[in-house]
Amino acid sequence: MPGPRRRHSQVADSGKQWRSGTAVTCLLDVNVLIALIDPMHTHHERAHDWFGSIGKSAWASCPLTQNGVLRIVAHARYPHSPGPPAHVGALLARFCAQAEHHFWADDLSVLDSETVKLDRLLSSTQMTDTYLLALAVKNEGCLATFDKRLVTDAVRGGREALHVI
Repeated sequence: MPGPRRRHSQVADSGKQWRSGTAVTCLLDVNVLIALIDPMHTHHERAHDWFGSIGKSAWASCPLTQNGVLRIVAHARYPHSPGPPAHVGALLARFCAQAEHHFWADDLSVLDSETVKLDRLLSSTQMTDTYLLALAVKNEGCLATFDKRLVTDAVRGGREALHVI
């Protein structure tokens, strides 16, 4: 009998098993989403390699990540902007129209001490990543990111839910 299947993303190298044999949905952080839609992004190839082999089977975005992409990529100073928010929004909408995409509502509070340990955060700049990691845990998924410096112990179950690309 074969051994247990491992999560397709090897989330935080934890070796956690797949749930019911299905792929774990990865919430893509803002930088990963941008890298996927911007062919000139520093991590474009890395993001596409990961997405093509692992991420595309089940992935998610949320209002915070979608707004972040629009805010950054549609900014006049973004070096490779395809244009104003309407153009970036249309591009992002086409990307999110993929059948494997899941939309996760922003429906948790960082003030929930059962989920988030605010005393583990050293700076307010850690709030967004902490929130996204907590959202991934709440949805029994993972957070896909390029950031190796997330404070995973600020979120109950955070270490197991982090996938660094």
